Amino acid sequence: MMERYVLGLQDVDETRLAAVGGKGAHLGGLSRIEGVRVPAGFCVTTDGFRRIMADAPSIGDLLDELSRVDPDDREAVRTLSARIRRTIEGTPVPGDLASAITGALGRLGEQAAYAVRSSATAEDLPTASFAGQQDTYLNVVGPAEVLRHVSRCWASLFTERAVTYRRRNGIDHRTVHMAVVVQRMAFPQASGILFTADPVTGNRKVATVDAGFGLGEALVSGLVNPDVFKVRDGEVVTKVIAAKQREVTALPDGGTREVAIDARRQEQPSLTDAQAVRLVGLGRRIEAHFGRPQDIEWCLVDDEFQIVQSRPVTTLFPVPESGDRENHVYVSVGHGQMMTDPMKPLGYSMWQLTAMVAMHEAGGRLFVDVTRRLASPASRAGLLDAMGKGDPLIKDALETVLERDDFVPLLADAAPGGPPAGGASAPVETDPAIVTGLIERSRRSIAALEREIRTKSGPALFDFLREAFEEHRRVLSDPLSIQAIMAGMEATWWLNDKLQEWLGEKNAADTLTLSAPDNITSEMGLALLDVADVIRPWPEVVAFLQGAGDEDFPDGLAKVPGGAAARDAVEAYLDRYGMRCVGEIDITRPRWRERPSTIVPVILDNVRNFEPGAAGRRFEQGRQKAQQKEREVLSRLRDLPDGQRKADEAKRMIDRVRTFIGYREYPKYGIISRYFIYKRALMEEAERLVRAGVIPEKEDVFYLTFQEFDDVVRAHRLDDPQLVQRRKDAFRAHHALTPPRVLTSDGEALTGAYRRDDAPAGALIGVPVSAGTVEGRARVILDMADADLEEGDILVTPFTDPSWSPLFVGIAGLVTEVGGLMTHGAVIAREYGLPAVVGVERATRLIRDGQRIRVHGTDGYIELLP
Repeated sequence: MMERYVLGLQDVDETRLAAVGGKGAHLGGLSRIEGVRVPAGFCVTTDGFRRIMADAPSIGDLLDELSRVDPDDREAVRTLSARIRRTIEGTPVPGDLASAITGALGRLGEQAAYAVRSSATAEDLPTASFAGQQDTYLNVVGPAEVLRHVSRCWASLFTERAVTYRRRNGIDHRTVHMAVVVQRMAFPQASGILFTADPVTGNRKVATVDAGFGLGEALVSGLVNPDVFKVRDGEVVTKVIAAKQREVTALPDGGTREVAIDARRQEQPSLTDAQAVRLVGLGRRIEAHFGRPQDIEWCLVDDEFQIVQSRPVTTLFPVPESGDRENHVYVSVGHGQMMTDPMKPLGYSMWQLTAMVAMHEAGGRLFVDVTRRLASPASRAGLLDAMGKGDPLIKDALETVLERDDFVPLLADAAPGGPPAGGASAPVETDPAIVTGLIERSRRSIAALEREIRTKSGPALFDFLREAFEEHRRVLSDPLSIQAIMAGMEATWWLNDKLQEWLGEKNAADTLTLSAPDNITSEMGLALLDVADVIRPWPEVVAFLQGAGDEDFPDGLAKVPGGAAARDAVEAYLDRYGMRCVGEIDITRPRWRERPSTIVPVILDNVRNFEPGAAGRRFEQGRQKAQQKEREVLSRLRDLPDGQRKADEAKRMIDRVRTFIGYREYPKYGIISRYFIYKRALMEEAERLVRAGVIPEKEDVFYLTFQEFDDVVRAHRLDDPQLVQRRKDAFRAHHALTPPRVLTSDGEALTGAYRRDDAPAGALIGVPVSAGTVEGRARVILDMADADLEEGDILVTPFTDPSWSPLFVGIAGLVTEVGGLMTHGAVIAREYGLPAVVGVERATRLIRDGQRIRVHGTDGYIELLP
């Protein structure tokens, strides 16, 4: 009976989490590390908690009620969780359980004071730390008080904060159990927290020590500012000694109190440099034992450190595995592709297999290693220039790394790694037939892929796909295609630079590119206006769409008056664009063809906000504005000294930009078209695995890499039945991480900064990508399916890949957190003549939905209006 309810810390480790919870398991593991001292103690196991829950009256009904409560209804959560806690605390501890606990107290010796600490089974996990969610009680004196506080710890599983945290992390209340750790009380001279990686920058080589006098509660509760020591390579590199006016100390009869610190001690360091270095040495041992950076609570007692808790740091962005000890600098792929959400394993592995450069996964995102290009004189400047044009914050972050001369030194013999940034940039003739030919070649290649893949299944499908990936990359690397893309981009840059120099006009190319031909992404937005034209005359169709779901859309349209024509229009749209979706570079994301109701809100907005024929009118108006701007620019240039030469050069570039800038969007369309063909074939294979009983659900293959999927098909079994669940847990954890623009092999995450002083105080700074100024209501939209836009609204969103372009026809301006001059959202904003600022850090959090804002698309900032 004793072992059922009580286990000594020396008898447990990380394998006993289900019995002793996260804190207990980690303390048991800590006690086994040589040189690490842990206060003696024991764990009251989760069997004790289950016993109490079985005895507690009506607890099952209360838990059922809690599971039904809206987690956003704070008052309901607060009230119900308080009832559950009172019920648990009011349930007597059974005699045999109480005897097991008091017997363990006797074996700890004559020590009369204890720390009684909660240890939940969903606590101190690699993906969710649950830090501060349950309760700890210090200086508990006597067996009766220990029993009372054990009950309080059990009850603390249902604090409001713990209940809310579990709901937000998708954890069922009934699957979490509470153990309790009871340890001899330590009475420290100083205490605090050690992070074995810098919690602010993420640098794994820099440890941070927060320290204060007395018990650690003073720091945890925010009562005092800590002394902060940063330690690297066995040396204190920086320290800040705070004025510590208060500390928490133990009372003789139990409990703690807050007391004032003598004025002479307030600004004395709570640790010496040597002690801080010694503590970090212990932390490195602990980190090595657990295999990842740790958040460690420590006490200093008579110049000896005692460790009272260690948990994984869950907020650090993971570092790509390099396989060596060299320094590496990685650039985010997601920021360039306008999709910074995490990808599932099948998604990122297929992007890796079809990409033109090697990509490394970390936190469900992909990164490119640019170290060799930064180290080479032949490629450093070009890389920085290309990064600056794509996203100035990436360039700034890279320059921050380069300022540390020892991290990526400029080496004369360093060979460039991978293709030059920006691709080939050879001259190309300004001939619309080039674009027409490239599009036709792409269509033929895609048609061949769709024709040939139909006959493939099983292992033969995966062999075929590897060959198809070679064709995929060949199409992407077609020199003529790259030259056409670069011709449009370079002509844009030339026009903006020269027309500002010659005419003092910023971003003149924005107007000159309006309604450029052959832009598949802008055509996609206008085509949905045509769909709205078919639907608008039929109120029954509109009413049907307002309640439509995937199960009855679009086929159910045929059942209402006017629905047959509406369905045909929607089907024709999906035939051309149904492979697209938000986050489309991740093959596992549901396509519009798979979830057609996604486009319904945009259709309804178009029906409400536009008159018939809007698509044609908008395109023609844009074309005429561009022609008028061209005439104006050329006329003004001719009036300048040497004006005819300048006008002739500008005319060549205007023709070039209008010929090629639209094609900039086509290769992505081709990629996503191929991806949908790949996906349909792979999902048929997944359905075969389900029918054979190999996997329970076809979407489980999304959590396998392409190679793992292939292996399962060939072996007709999944060797590790827990792999999919672990990947699902990791994917959920990845959503809580913010990917940096630049990441180093030390773990340092850099986002870059705008070094500008030309905006009003309080303005939000970004990249100007589409000229003009507009004022309106901000609509902060995180999911395209939630769009509900009115004429004149300004769209504020984290990122916009091509799938968002149908929304662009109904807005007055655009603000995104990610992007640069030539990313998709910027290109389409210019096509539609929308003032736009991108790369605005935390825009969706700093701008409130419904707030009035003014977007300065020419100068690159946003004003928040009263």
